Amino acid sequence: MSLSSNAQRLATHLRPRSRRQYVMAAAALVILVGGGYWFLGRADGTETQSMTATVSKGTFQQTVSGSGTIEPATRADLEFEVSGRVTSVKVDAGDKVTKGDVLAKLDTVSLDAALASAKAQLEAAESTVANDGGESSTQQASNNAALLSAQADVAQAEDDLDAATLRATFSGTVASVEVAVGDQAGSSSSPSSEGATGPVAEGTDTTATTAAVTIVKPQTFVVEVDVAADDIAQVKKGLQAEITPAGATEAIFGTVKDVGQVADTSTSGAATFPVTVSVTGKQKDLYAGTSADVSIVVKQVEDVLTVASQALTTSGGKTFVMKVVGDSTKKTEVTVGETYGASTEIVKGLKSGDKVEIATTQRIPGGGGNGGGQGGFPEGFTPPEGFTPPEGFTPPEGFSGGGPQ
Repeated sequence: MSLSSNAQRLATHLRPRSRRQYVMAAAALVILVGGGYWFLGRADGTETQSMTATVSKGTFQQTVSGSGTIEPATRADLEFEVSGRVTSVKVDAGDKVTKGDVLAKLDTVSLDAALASAKAQLEAAESTVANDGGESSTQQASNNAALLSAQADVAQAEDDLDAATLRATFSGTVASVEVAVGDQAGSSSSPSSEGATGPVAEGTDTTATTAAVTIVKPQTFVVEVDVAADDIAQVKKGLQAEITPAGATEAIFGTVKDVGQVADTSTSGAATFPVTVSVTGKQKDLYAGTSADVSIVVKQVEDVLTVASQALTTSGGKTFVMKVVGDSTKKTEVTVGETYGASTEIVKGLKSGDKVEIATTQRIPGGGGNGGGQGGFPEGFTPPEGFTPPEGFTPPEGFSGGGPQ
């Protein structure tokens, strides 16, 4: 075989391989260029839009907020004023009671004996005074003093005997019972029942005594609110308040009943003042111990002309809006007043019913530039001649190209 024949065969053998290499290189270029453009085309964009808002008049409130706990409006933490062993308990938690009803009793053996002794002393003193006509004035004065003392002892003994019976001080509902038969109760002893966790009378030394029975007025409540020191000067007795109990979707109303003058320290270390808010009316679905958010209305203004704060722009120390006039807008200077949430008071420059333009910037996902948000190759892009995608290759979305020409 001649040298020229070998050269022809070699050339014939090499040409297809060189063309394939070219096509594969072109495919890689297409993938890099087209894929990169596709990802860039997917980038988020923004678009400026506008909407109109109407200038209007309304009523606005300034409030002071705080949080607290709902408590019974009327509550009595009752305890025995004398010591003794409990002999009977007449009520359970949840019972309805009327003023004067017996709640519990103590053993009265020693109290009965004390009263009998006091009465005997009184009889003796009365007899002495009745027969002291021949005694000196000094002795008569002493006898009279002894009589008064004996009378006081009888009265005290009678009071002690009466105090051995615990009675309801008003009509209401028993909230808790912290004594049981056999307990040693009274002003010098705490109940022996284990697990007693009932309310404690305000101002009581809890090391010495615990309320035996607590009664409350049903469906009437107050909220003990903690108000920040910076806000307390604005809070006055009689102000209206909105109360939102934990988990509630609607607020109920109340009135400031009392404003504390002595600051407490919150868990964060900030000074707060206690404010008592009375809940208006009877509340069937409210429960003592529930936490609540409270907004106290410290100022209310009516007939205020406002516009959405987003419509305002400031330039050179002046405030402007884009007022809608017919089919166009006009840059209009305005004088502003107070800000109420998302609205701002307009003192001068607009009237009720005017419309203003609000420009907003909207994010457009998936691209906002040329080429659209769907990705793809640049407009007019044509793959190289002879490009055939490799087996299994999927071109980017929006790609179109042919094979070899």
